[in-house]
Amino acid sequence: TQASHVRQIASAASIVSIATLCSRILGFVRDMAIAWLFGAGMMADAFFVAFRIPSTLRELLGEGALSAAFVPAFTRAKSQGGRDAAWDLASAVMGTLVIVLAGVTLLGILLAPAIVRVLAPGFAEVPGKLALTIQLLRVMFPYIFLVGLAALLMAILNSLGHFLSPALSPTVLNIAMIAAVLLAAPGSTNPALPLAVAVVVGGAGQLAIQVPSALSRGWRPKLRIAPRDPRVQEIARLMTPGVAGLAVTQVNVFVGTLLASFLAEGSVAALTYAFRLVQFPIGVIGVAIATGALPLMAAFAAKNAMADMKEALQSSLRLAFFITVPAIVGLALFRLPILHILFERGAFTRPVTHLTADILMGYTVGLCFYVGNRILAPAFYAMHDTWT
Repeated sequence: TQASHVRQIASAASIVSIATLCSRILGFVRDMAIAWLFGAGMMADAFFVAFRIPSTLRELLGEGALSAAFVPAFTRAKSQGGRDAAWDLASAVMGTLVIVLAGVTLLGILLAPAIVRVLAPGFAEVPGKLALTIQLLRVMFPYIFLVGLAALLMAILNSLGHFLSPALSPTVLNIAMIAAVLLAAPGSTNPALPLAVAVVVGGAGQLAIQVPSALSRGWRPKLRIAPRDPRVQEIARLMTPGVAGLAVTQVNVFVGTLLASFLAEGSVAALTYAFRLVQFPIGVIGVAIATGALPLMAAFAAKNAMADMKEALQSSLRLAFFITVPAIVGLALFRLPILHILFERGAFTRPVTHLTADILMGYTVGLCFYVGNRILAPAFYAMHDTWT
């Protein structure tokens, strides 16, 4: 019944939401520490542009594309061939993913100068800014390899109905970065460098924290490189157009970053701080509900129970908008005091607060649509329709 669907989704979403809330609060502490150390100057701009690439991949894989493509395939393999077939699929996907991610990481390190010039062409006008950003990006690129494997473990655990440790995994990254800002960066000649190293350490922690839960549920770290396996190819096919659907938010951020790189120093940092606040309801509401609803919708789609599938989707959207609308009002009305309390200290001055508040007002206009997109895109994945 519809009531039972709501209870199932709300139960799973509440676990993810509470864990995500903890992660996002730590994320704010992390950003407060970075704002205190760097403010909105050259070093902050360089770090945030360099961090944009690994952060974007984490959001696309960890909060979207890989889970949304893998969960329906894993669910169907388990329902048709039992657990052995499901674990065989997992080992084939992991083995193939290791090769792909290793290639992407090496390519990214080599092409870092070109990537930074595309993302922030305006940085070339400030002496040393472009070189610093390239250096930080090269240090952080291995995070992509680690977070990609962590995203697959998250998808496996979510398929088996376990949501807690995957949702808690980003807290490890935040703790590593906070420790770097408070302990290592202040005494360094290049304070942004320890922060970049902490990103990689945090990625290893995100992977490690999920391993015990996966092992206890029957997963074994077997790698089978099988790019020609039809099931692996199907997951890749589902992911390709789906990444575009789930990347709407990130495309907007990249365009904003590119344009802001030509503006006054600190503009990229102000955009980043404002978007961090908007990401809070997107993660706690949209991502949490989508993560909880996807396994249920995938199970209904596998049984061809489309009426139940639609009810689950409708319940998810109603629940999301019921919570999102008050969040929009709160962010719009109280944006200045929120930013003042969170960030206005040290190098983060009052003019930066006002600049960030203006940007935040613009972002809140699209919040309902961002949250809705997070839920609708995985629903189409569950039906193996990624083009829509």
